[in-house]
Amino acid sequence: MENFIELLRNRRSMRKYTDEELTQEQVVALMKAALMSPSSKHSNGWQFIVVDDKAMLEKLSACKEHGSQFIAGAPLAVVVTVDPLVSEAWIEDASIASIFIQLQAEDLGLGSCWAQVRGRQTPAGTPADEYIRGLLGIPPQLQVLNIIAVGHKGMERKPIDEAQLQWEKVHLNTYS
Repeated sequence: MENFIELLRNRRSMRKYTDEELTQEQVVALMKAALMSPSSKHSNGWQFIVVDDKAMLEKLSACKEHGSQFIAGAPLAVVVTVDPLVSEAWIEDASIASIFIQLQAEDLGLGSCWAQVRGRQTPAGTPADEYIRGLLGIPPQLQVLNIIAVGHKGMERKPIDEAQLQWEKVHLNTYS
C-alpha cells in the first residue's frame, strides 16, 4: 500500500511535456488501465479515442476557451467518450476510467492532465463536445466527457504535502 500512497502523492496535473513520444507499450498500458476500470453494473459504456497526430492535437487544444491549450504540446491525448443510454452513471463511469488512465500514466513515470469537455464551449460558443465530435467523427449517441493529455513530464512538480491535507473536511458518522 505504501506504493499506492506514493503514487497518489506524486500524481500532479502536468501541462508541459517533452517532445519524446510514448512507446506502444506505454499506450497499451494506459488503455488496459482504462478498460479495466469499473463501471456501474459492469456496463462499460465508455469508449476511448487515442490521438497522437500533432495536427489533430492542435485542433483538440482549441476545444474550449480556457484550460485546454496544453493538449497541443502533449504527444498523446485520450478522448474519453461514453454512451449515456448504457448507464445512468455514465459520468461517474467515464470519470473513473479517466483517473485510471492518469494513475497508470503516473505509474509509468508520465505526466497527465484532465481537460474538462462536458458543459464547456469553444471561444465561438459551440459546445466543446460538439466541436470534438465533428473533428473525430464521434457518433451522436456518445458524449465526450474529457480529454486526458499524456506525455513525458516537461517540468518538476512537488509532491502533495500531507501536512496540508484538509482533515477538517472528513466527518465521522454525521456531518456535524
